[in-house]
Amino acid sequence: MDGELLPPAVLKRKAVVYVRQSTQAQVHIHLESQRRQYELVDEARRRGFRDVEVIDDDLGRSASGAIARPGFEKLVAWLCAGEVGAVLCFDASRLARNGRDWHHLLELCGLVEARVIDLDGVYNPCRPNDRLLLGMKGSISEFELGILRARMLDAARSKARRGELRISVPIGYMWHREVGLGFDPDVRVQEATRLIFSRFRQLGSARQAHLSLRSEGIHFPRPSDGKRMASFEWAPIRYRNVICAQESFLCRRLRLR
Repeated sequence: MDGELLPPAVLKRKAVVYVRQSTQAQVHIHLESQRRQYELVDEARRRGFRDVEVIDDDLGRSASGAIARPGFEKLVAWLCAGEVGAVLCFDASRLARNGRDWHHLLELCGLVEARVIDLDGVYNPCRPNDRLLLGMKGSISEFELGILRARMLDAARSKARRGELRISVPIGYMWHREVGLGFDPDVRVQEATRLIFSRFRQLGSARQAHLSLRSEGIHFPRPSDGKRMASFEWAPIRYRNVICAQESFLCRRLRLR
């Protein structure tokens, strides 16, 4: 399987190296994984491909099937057009972590006789044995994702039972060591948050509260440093600010009961 020579008809088409990492944190921290995935370009040329394309549009995107992956959709489109001779990936989990995407990809590769190449060798989805092995790799990848989710959920439940679970909260709130969820100590932020509550009680609708505050030119803090939320800039209030403030207020009331 690994030492198999690829037919000229396959080598005339392009090889596609699919590069993906699941989260933005992995993109910025796990640089070795990126490097090894990009090295598959050399592997494609070593196997005889002259035209090699890299798809890395899905860096920072999960392959669970829950979010859109423009890079994967591009790969599928190229396969449907018969332009791809081989798909190269670091392992099966790079291509898909759900059976629907994985088996759809194998079907397309089989129809156009494209090969799937990973670190273990070359697979021809037209062959029953190769197709079985690829199917098992995809199933294992999907199973691993389920195990990871279950472990994370169990850990969160364990923390919740001890009263130590801390979920991210919107601007205007923060976790206090003594009292738990409470208002941000910044007086200006508190005033903006309380104004939302006051306007909501007055108008009885989050949408109407937003329109009223927007018409008055009310500004609300917005993080200027991404998810770290250590620094803010003030911008015109958005509907999302009103909704998040209300939801956090309800959660705080339920917690205090």
